[in-house]
Parts: sequence; C-alpha cells; structure tokens
Amino acid sequence: MTTRVIIVDDQAMVRAGFAALLAAQSDIDVVGDAPDGVQGVALSRRTHPDVVLMDVRMPEMDGLEAARQLLDPPLGVVHRPKVLMLTTFDVDDYVYEALRAGASGFLLKDAPPADLISAVRVVAAGEALLAPSVTRRLIADFARRPAPRRDRGALRLNGLTPRETEVLELIARGLSNQEIAEALILAEQTVKTHIGRVLAKLELRDRAQAVIFAYESGLVAPGER
Repeated sequence: MTTRVIIVDDQAMVRAGFAALLAAQSDIDVVGDAPDGVQGVALSRRTHPDVVLMDVRMPEMDGLEAARQLLDPPLGVVHRPKVLMLTTFDVDDYVYEALRAGASGFLLKDAPPADLISAVRVVAAGEALLAPSVTRRLIADFARRPAPRRDRGALRLNGLTPRETEVLELIARGLSNQEIAEALILAEQTVKTHIGRVLAKLELRDRAQAVIFAYESGLVAPGER
C-alpha cells in the first residue's frame, strides 16, 4: 500500500529535497507541498494525505497551529492525517505543544535521509516517532514545569487494569514494545494489544500522547526510575 505524503515548509529547497527523496521510494507518493501552515492545511483538506511533514516555524501560520487544525478539525471534516513535525531545533516548546495536540512525533531536519524515510513509514503505520532519547528530553522538560492539575488524569487512570497501568508506565519511561515485553515477560503482540487498549480507554491518539498523559496525570514523576 502506498503512503500519501505532503510537505509543508517555508524553504523551497527543503520541500524539493524531501520530495525527491521520498518520491524515489516505491511505497511513498508525494502528493503536494506548501510554503506555510495556511496553505498546508488547505492542501491537506484537498489531497487527504496519510502523513503531513510539517515545519515548526513558518510565516502566516506556524506548524503548531496548522497541526492543531489538522488534528482537531471543524465539524464536517473527517480526514485526520498523521503529522510529523520537522524542526532545526531539539525539543522546544513548539514541538512539545505539537505532541500534546496529537502530532505523531518530530524529526530534526538534518537527520540522515534514511531516518526521514523510516519516520514516514513508522508514522504511517500508526506508531509514534518517539525514541527513548526524545522521551528523556520530554521528561527533563516536565521536571522544569509547574506541577499540573492531576485530578482528571487520575480519574481516567482508574479505568485501566493493573497490567495496562504497568504498560503505560513503561511507555512513559521510554521502553520499546520489545523491552516492555521482556520486562513484563509477555509476548510482544500481547504488549501491542495492551497499548491499543490503553490508548482507546484514555482516548489518546498514539504513544507520544500516552507519554505526556502519564506525566501529567502523576502516574510517573520526572526523576523516577
């Protein structure tokens, strides 16, 4: 199955370079590009891509607001693409907020070409592009922020089984599915089933939002091991 992609970035050379790289893959089809968030949202509404590569900082409308509009569309708009944020910076407030809004992860623009291709495939498959190194930076960010109100999150946690709660905690600590399976002595497919149930019960889009929820609800605190 071919993955449909659009590229939203204010630098024409970036758009052209990424498009050429991705279009060379037999399983990826680049169906358009746009120079800012306003045009990117409109293009996505027209072309219905599976994945949107979205630059964080752009004129007219930045990537954060564009991601919000795509992931929380107005009444009558049913298409919700996966959004992969592109940035020249490491995790900053823009990327953090984009993950909270439902973006499936982020990629540095200077990442190797193979990483870009892999990222598109991972996100298209419904996984979050949230490596353990990214998780550690998010944890450090939480440690610097004021403690959030946790009442609602704690109530939602009550709907999880003990095993599902364990799985969520290990996701928040940056473990992969295989590592969670080894830690809990489970089959990897069983772990995937538990993760699917956690996301459904907590009404979360993907692993990235699960990590953020685990910290904001108080299930895991920065600095804990």
